Amino acid sequence: MACDLSSGRQEVCKESIGGLSGVYFINYTTGSFTTDASGYITAFPTASAYYYQLKGTSAYTETVNTSRENGTTFQSQELVLNLKKITQEMNTQLKLMAYGRPQIVVVTNNGDSFLVGRTLGADVTAGTIGTGAALGDLYGYSVTFTGTEPYPANFITGSTSAANPFGSATNKPTIVYGS
Repeated sequence: MACDLSSGRQEVCKESIGGLSGVYFINYTTGSFTTDASGYITAFPTASAYYYQLKGTSAYTETVNTSRENGTTFQSQELVLNLKKITQEMNTQLKLMAYGRPQIVVVTNNGDSFLVGRTLGADVTAGTIGTGAALGDLYGYSVTFTGTEPYPANFITGSTSAANPFGSATNKPTIVYGS
């Protein structure tokens, strides 16, 4: 039967850390992302990837949604980015993010990379631009991206860090860095 388990899991070491080190935005493409038998992404459609370095409180959460009554299961993917400093350039990019539905490569502080919005893209579903009230408050953006996908986010083969987010995948996107 296709839904029978195929593996177990031992208790893992306590060596992981939380948080994100960066994200790469890819303008939505219907081109295929190639995966291997284990589900790792091994090739990208030709594209550019726009890098956003992160430090602080940005976070990713994926929720499994399943219904016994309907016989359905899907994933809700939520990425909250807190980006410091309000600028006209970022206002323009935020508008474009909200108008589009990018696919987003998320890089964790552990060096893992995975793709959010692989099939349907990720939508901006909430966001604020704020100056804060106290001297230590965020002067910047808090933006929430939500993806709804049939499967969990795919890891990228061979990724090891923000410096190597596309690992050993072929046809890697051209990375565009900001100023």
